Amino acid sequence: MQKTTTRWLHSPWRLWLFLWWKLPAAAFMGLRLAHLDAEQSAVWLPYGWRSQNPFRSIYFAAQCAAAELSTGLPAWLAVQEQPVPVSMLVTRVEADFLKKANQPLRFTCTSVRDIADAVQRAAQTDAPCEVRVLSTGTLPDGTEVARVWISWSFKRKSNRTGLQGGGPQVG
Repeated sequence: MQKTTTRWLHSPWRLWLFLWWKLPAAAFMGLRLAHLDAEQSAVWLPYGWRSQNPFRSIYFAAQCAAAELSTGLPAWLAVQEQPVPVSMLVTRVEADFLKKANQPLRFTCTSVRDIADAVQRAAQTDAPCEVRVLSTGTLPDGTEVARVWISWSFKRKSNRTGLQGGGPQVG
């Protein structure tokens, strides 16, 4: 992962703008990047009214959003670094919620290299490449409260230029 590509993500206001532009629900919940390098990615999810359910714990969808962002940011960066356009899509989400989450959470994905490898394979072939990665949610004391598996599919975009002859014919 290139340092120039990730440098702007470590600026809180630039990440905030990026989230409001691309993922407004994540921005609304207050998701923050805690760590990102070539090995792992971590996202911080605050505990508060924007992420809380009626039972005074963090809503499961907010936890899944934080887990998805911890895997999605490295995937998005890997796609941006490819010389050809590559599409990315979440194809499956599986989750185990182990304990009540009533404090801020940190979701960590340690499979950044696996994600980058899948993106690179997709850029080099016509076949879609899938990768299933784990993001683990922990309380500030290190207690594990959630495990979320995100399956990503990456595929090189086809070079569609429209109809033969340069476009639609009029007349």
